[in-house]
Formats: sequence, C-alpha cells, structure tokens
Amino acid sequence: MSLPASALPIDTAPAFLGVTRSATDRVWRDRLDARGAAQALAISQRYALPEMLARIIAGRGIDVEAVEDFLDPTIRELMPDPSTVTQMEDAARRIADAAARGEKVAIFGDYDVDGATSAALLAWHLRHCGLDPLIHIPDRIFEGYGPNIDAVRGLAGKGATLLVTVDCGTTSIEPLAEAKKFGMDVVVIDHHQCGAELPIVDALVNPNRPDDLSGLGHLAAVGLVFVTLVAVNRELRRRNFWTAERPEPDLLGVLHHVALGTVADVASLTGLNRAFVAKGLIAMRRRDHVGHTALMDVARLSGPPEAWHLGFVLGPRINAGGRIGRADLGVRLLLEGDVSEAARIAAELDRLNTERRMIEQKAEAQAEAEALAALGLDDKGSVIVTASEGWHPGVVGLVAARLKEKFGRPAFAIALEPGGIGTGSGRSIPGVDLGKLVGQAVAEGILQKGGGHAMAAGITLRKERLAEFRAFAEANLADAVTQARHANELFVDGAVSARAITPEFVRTITRAGPFGAGNPEPLIALPSHQLIYADEVGEAHLRVRFKSGDGAIVNGIAFRAIGRKLGNALLENRGRPLHVAGSLAVDHWQGSERVQLRVTDVAVPDSGPAVIR
Repeated sequence: MSLPASALPIDTAPAFLGVTRSATDRVWRDRLDARGAAQALAISQRYALPEMLARIIAGRGIDVEAVEDFLDPTIRELMPDPSTVTQMEDAARRIADAAARGEKVAIFGDYDVDGATSAALLAWHLRHCGLDPLIHIPDRIFEGYGPNIDAVRGLAGKGATLLVTVDCGTTSIEPLAEAKKFGMDVVVIDHHQCGAELPIVDALVNPNRPDDLSGLGHLAAVGLVFVTLVAVNRELRRRNFWTAERPEPDLLGVLHHVALGTVADVASLTGLNRAFVAKGLIAMRRRDHVGHTALMDVARLSGPPEAWHLGFVLGPRINAGGRIGRADLGVRLLLEGDVSEAARIAAELDRLNTERRMIEQKAEAQAEAEALAALGLDDKGSVIVTASEGWHPGVVGLVAARLKEKFGRPAFAIALEPGGIGTGSGRSIPGVDLGKLVGQAVAEGILQKGGGHAMAAGITLRKERLAEFRAFAEANLADAVTQARHANELFVDGAVSARAITPEFVRTITRAGPFGAGNPEPLIALPSHQLIYADEVGEAHLRVRFKSGDGAIVNGIAFRAIGRKLGNALLENRGRPLHVAGSLAVDHWQGSERVQLRVTDVAVPDSGPAVIR
C-alpha cells in the first residue's frame, strides 16, 4: 500500500556546520540553497566581487541584472512620481496655497523618532517658504497618541488655518472633525494601518489606505513627508514661487532626518527606504547639521555612523524626550541652528536616556520575575502578559521587547494606573500577528482600545479584564506561537576563519548595506574556534575572544547575554572549541580600527547541544 503524499518525507537542507540544536535551541541553515549558490557565483563572476559579498547579495534575493543598483541605491532612480499616492496632489496644492498666502500652519506630530523627524522636516521646509509654523508634539502620558480635541482647539486659537498631522491622524476621526469645525483645513500624512472609517479631511496621504495603489506602504512617515515635499516643491515651481531671493530648498540636504526616522521606526530597508538611509548616512558623516552632530557627540560616537547607530544609539536619545521628558525636545534639537543650544538640548536628551534606562531596568526585572513565575519550571505558556502598578507608561514597549527576546514568545507589558486603567505595549515574534489579536480583543470588548501591526501593538484595558485578556491571548495565539517557535532557524551567510576577519573584510561586506529590517545584517560563522576568554562587562554583556587553529584571534561581545541561554553556554564552554555565529562591525577607538564580532549564537561541534544551565 502506498503512503499518501502528506506522509512522505520532505527533503530539507542539511544544517549549516551540522548545527541542529545551538545554545539558543536553533537549527543553523545556509541562507543560500543550491539555486542561490549558483546565483552568488554568477554575481561574483560578472561583477568581479568577492565571494562573500556575492553570497550576501544573492541571499537578499537580488537578480544579477540589479546588482549595481543594489550596491548604489539612488533616490533619483527609486523615487516614484508622488502623484501615484492617493490624494497627494490635493495635499501638495493645499500646502502650496499656505506657502503662497503666508498662512499660519500647525504641525501635529507623534512623540517617537519618526514623528519628531517628520515634524522637523516639514517645519524646515515651511520655514524655507517664509512661514513660521506651530509645532505640537503630544505628551505621551497626559495626551496619548495622535491629535486630541484640546490640542486642536489650542492650535486654532493661535490662528492656525491649516493643520498638518505627521505620523498620526489616520484614526483620529473626532479630533480632526473638530479641527474642521474650528475653521482649519486638515492634511494628514501618515503610514499607519487604517480602520474601517477614515477621517473627513482635505487630504489623507497614507499609502496603507485601502484605495492606494502606490506600493509605498513600507515608507516610514518621515519618508512619506519627504515624498510629499517633492510634490509641494513641484507645485510651487509650477506657480513660479521660487526666486533668486527664495530658492527652492534642497531636499537631498536634509536626508539626515529621513534616515534617522526610517531606521528608528524599523521600516523595511528595501527600495526607496534603502536609498534614503544610504544617502542620509553619507550626509550625517559630513557633520554639517547642528542637531545631528550634537546628538552624535553626546552619544560619544567616535567613528562614522552606521545604520545600527541610528536605531540603537541616536534614536533612543531622541525617543527619551517623548518617553519620560518633554515630548518636543527631539524636534527642537533637529531644528536648532545654534551650536551651544543644540549641545544643551542633546545633553538633556542624553540625561533623560540614562534615566529612562534605569526606569526600564527596574520594570524589566519585575516583569521577568513575573514571567518566570507564570511560565513555571516546565516553561509552559505561549504568550507573556505582565502588568504592575508603578511602571512608567513610557517604557512598557521596551520592557515587552526585552521579554520577547529573553523568552522567545510574544510579550505584553502593561502599566497600571491608580484609577484601574492599564496602558501597555506588545511585541511579537515572526509568524505571530499581534495586531490582529488586539483588534479582535477590542471588538469583543476585552480591551478598551488598541491597535498596531503584526510585530507590535498598543493596548488600553481595565485592570479587572487583565486575566481575561491573558486567557484570550493564550487561546488565540497558542497554535501560531507553537508553529513559529518550532521553526526556529538561524540563517547564516557564510563561514570564515578569524584570520580573514579584518577591517577591509568588514568594509567589503557592508557594501551590501545599509542593514536593518528587510535587509538583514550578514551573519558570519566561525567554525570550531576556541573560546579563550569570556567575562561580564557593562549591563549584562559578555566580552569574549575566539582563536582559530592558526592562532588568529577575534574579539567579540554578546549583548545582554548574562542569565540567558547564550551567556550560560559561553561561560560553561570557556577553553573549548565552538561554532560561532555573529555579525561584524569595525570599532573606532583613539584613531585605530578594530573588528568586533557581535555574537548571536554558538554551538558545540559534533557533540550535541552546548552545555546550558
């Protein structure tokens, strides 16, 4: 009797370096299958590129014909006609009218990095047009996300005749209706998911609205503002607005803002976004923008900025103002022209970021203890939902992200207010849609409100519904989480020895950057390298050193590894050979260059899983 097709064995690629269970319980896979390897060979031969660079390019799905454009993404080639975005022409005309008439324009932004850079970019352009726009960034705790009626009323009272919302507004039905009642025209420039009802405004520029066919839904709000200003410039050019005394502003000169907001908002670094970030990083390296330079200096960024610096070094400092300080500090820094004042604002953001880390660490420790108690010794449970009074609402998203990283599950962290209302954030793992879950919970009345997308969501609920939400999340996500965790694979771009890891090698592979969401940083494996040093440094990090068989040594660091599976495996296997996987960066210190391996995972060669406590 023949077996059904579903019962036949499925051919799977062999594990990379034979690693079927690593220290972090993952199977290692070669990012390239046989077809991808052939593609890499063709790319290497046609363009005379090093093998590893060709493998990385092929691993991102780039066709042979598109390699040159991938290595040098340009805005000129990738910029679409702005009019392909629904209601873009209406928005451009209304903003151009305001410039021509000298109107009072109000900008309403979000309190995160994307919102700050969007507001700063639009304000810079309007100032260039001779206007003096009002800027309102809402207080995260007292006003919450998006336009509110009191703020709208206040802007109207200051004489605003045009309200432009950036990185918000798509779901603000009532506040924007109120703006119209106060006599303001409204233009929304936003990229968030749309609800069933859209606000009645003069123009809603959102590539994620159902009737938009532009294909620009991957843009961060700041990228969308840039595209809008291209359309505004074109409209004003048609009206002969630009003169010798008032020349057309050079949008390419402010790509610093677009790069920072795009990376910090974890937008996919594909297509136009890649060009924005690649060219924005070049602009930042010129150090000709007062605000960005002050931010880099206060963050002690010693070398040229890379994409990861924007997401993990500069972005958090801009965010700190919106999380626990004055929400408008980030915008003020990005618009500041005085060097000493910019340095003062940057120092305040740096101080707030340090304070934010302390607040976050305390909440994180409490949340981890609660999560461990809930999961128990047998590690059961698909979703982590933690809550506590006294947590700062500005850090719950960061706490949820840490829980997700540590436990490999979707996680929520909720700050409970004295009145019994909880404000929380959730972070997910690939393959598990949190936005859909939250939408269902709102529809069933478990949550007061909530929204988001697959990987992140925000919620508001009453304390007495907490247990019900926890059970609802567990019941609805259990199957998806089980499937996602079962397919726990680490994709490796290639293997080298420590001897090959030089600053020049790192510069070669970073030609495939900028790296981030949608264009993952290359993961390089070091086969059977001896771990000759491992010791704790900083905030739960491990500094490590690996030696190859020929005596070459590479320095590395495992971030936030102490107390986790990776850290335990490293400490238990000191002196032993390990397969190592990680990403590479060049560290600049006192004029010298050193390569640092950022360790992602390790495995014991040919002897089963690493020793893990």
